[in-house]
Amino acid sequence: MSSKRELIISKIRDGVVIDHIPTGRALLVLRLLGISGREGFRVALVMNVESRKLGTKDIVKIEGRELTKDELNLVALVAPTATVNIIRDYEVVSKFKVAIPDVIEGLLKCKNPRCITNQQREPVRSRFRVLSREPLKLVCDYCGTIHELNDIERYFGLT
Repeated sequence: MSSKRELIISKIRDGVVIDHIPTGRALLVLRLLGISGREGFRVALVMNVESRKLGTKDIVKIEGRELTKDELNLVALVAPTATVNIIRDYEVVSKFKVAIPDVIEGLLKCKNPRCITNQQREPVRSRFRVLSREPLKLVCDYCGTIHELNDIERYFGLT
């Protein structure tokens, strides 16, 4: 018997593995991606795994699912240390780190109810500029309201 501790999760044939998610944020990542478990994708979620880089981390594996650029941008907002592995026929064909873009457009709603982007009569998409990546601070281009990570969590119903 080996004294090494091993975590055994089956490989996925085709899909995506999101690794190096800050501890406790894997559920938020799934929520941002619109994954509830009812979609039919096989999903593996591992939380509080030992990590040399982060101390502990979360990991999400999603079989049969691709991520769009917008989805990757959302993941970057809540898990800026994440790496994404694209899997094809059980092999990693691409691996990259997510990156918070300088501008986030149309992905989040401004928390200011009076912002022009929240007015039904105005066809304006939300747009935020990144003020700070760590800690995350975004500013609405239209009304100047500051948004932080907890505002994003609240927007997606996690607080």
